[in-house]
Amino acid sequence: MSSSPTPTITTAERAERQRAVVQALSACVPQHALLWQSEDTTPYECDGLTAYRQRPLVVCLPETEEEVQAVLKACHALQVPVVARGAGTGLSGGAMPHAMGVTLSLARFNRILQVDPVSRTARVQCGVRNLAISEAAAPYGLYYAPDPSSQIACTIGGNVAENSGGVHCLKYGLTVHNVLRVRGFTAEGEPVTFGSEALDTPGYDLLAAMIGSEGMLAVALEVTVRLIPSPQLARCIMASFDDVRKAGDAVAAVIAAGIIPAGLEMMDKPMTAAVEDFVKAGYDLTAEAILLCESDGTPEEVEEEIARMSEVLRTAGATAISVSRDEAERMRFWSGRKNAFPASGRISPDYMCMDSTIPRKRLADILIAISAMEKKYGLRCCNVFHAGDGNLHPLILFDANDPDQLHRCELFGADILETSVAMGGTVTGEHGVGVEKLNSMCTQFTVEENQQMLGLKSAFDPQGMLNPGKVIPTLNRCAEYGKMLVRGGRLSNPDLPRF
Repeated sequence: MSSSPTPTITTAERAERQRAVVQALSACVPQHALLWQSEDTTPYECDGLTAYRQRPLVVCLPETEEEVQAVLKACHALQVPVVARGAGTGLSGGAMPHAMGVTLSLARFNRILQVDPVSRTARVQCGVRNLAISEAAAPYGLYYAPDPSSQIACTIGGNVAENSGGVHCLKYGLTVHNVLRVRGFTAEGEPVTFGSEALDTPGYDLLAAMIGSEGMLAVALEVTVRLIPSPQLARCIMASFDDVRKAGDAVAAVIAAGIIPAGLEMMDKPMTAAVEDFVKAGYDLTAEAILLCESDGTPEEVEEEIARMSEVLRTAGATAISVSRDEAERMRFWSGRKNAFPASGRISPDYMCMDSTIPRKRLADILIAISAMEKKYGLRCCNVFHAGDGNLHPLILFDANDPDQLHRCELFGADILETSVAMGGTVTGEHGVGVEKLNSMCTQFTVEENQQMLGLKSAFDPQGMLNPGKVIPTLNRCAEYGKMLVRGGRLSNPDLPRF
């Protein structure tokens, strides 16, 4: 689970390299836009995954596209790695700096350039907060649908990098379904545009490749998003279950009934206890799991769908069902789910959030497996799910100041990811691979598949200067990881093709 190693370099060599980079970038941006003293660069040493840290060589905070282009060209000429950074809310170490590289902070690109209510689009800079787009579109009766839990802080550029989702992604899709165009620069500083504002573009669909590429292909500076009409009404069901399998089966039953809720989330008992103590959302603390099922649309549509979902949930074994009576109560129901991560931070010094995805029918199976892993690794885990599309967010609680706990947490997380793959799922849904899931990429994909992904990166970034050492594991890394699994008794065959 640990990040890729950086080349061994002396303090004197690092200082000399730093001077050369600062001198080159001083010709590209004003002096106040460069940080290189340790007290100034320390705040950039990690993103939301705080278990892994690395201080960057230099932090650059450009304010114009011309400055970004000049910085990229200068770094390319010096063969200096570049890691683009937004708000730093990512949870997989995707924005962790390179020890000998430049962290390119795009926080100052925070302007909403245009809201077009006729075409139902918004054109925004990459540093605009997710929630700010909906706030700007609200006067026109529109909003931006993808709503990660961090939407009050996370930026649209980061959402593009990770293909973020949110509690309403089941009905309205992920970032990839709601972005029309991305414009920016390649590693060499060449302008590049993915997609268009038209319904389609000629050639390969490179926009879909760019979204979710974790800063590996290009630096995104401007994003055109799709807006949708705000629903006339939204109501939320909170359903309690005395057994996690009944709750998991209820999720599958709702979808099998032909219902696509606006949101369908699941929380287990430890998570509901943590968030209830934090936000007082009114959750049933006796339930082994609760589901939040939302319907939106016209009043008539919502009334019919709420009735249908309630009947399905009762048949599936719900022990209690509450339906929000007004908007305030609906928001209260959701407040717990939206605050799951900070609530976990209140009960543990640190947590590591996993992000695998499994078939909906295996929700109960993975919860039972995670419960057994808690005993195996001696650590607690709170679970919250985008249940409608099978995206898991187990939060493993640990103390990063204890090396043994960190090690056990890494093993716990890898076990969850690889169990998810064995159940027919994937190692990531919306948080990305970053440095966190590099080893698990070795178990999901063969050597040949990883090489194909590396080939796509090389087509855009031949020198490997953008966000190097992340997302795609090397051949050596996978070989060593395979040997480790064999030594640990987790693989019986040391010659599995993927290693």
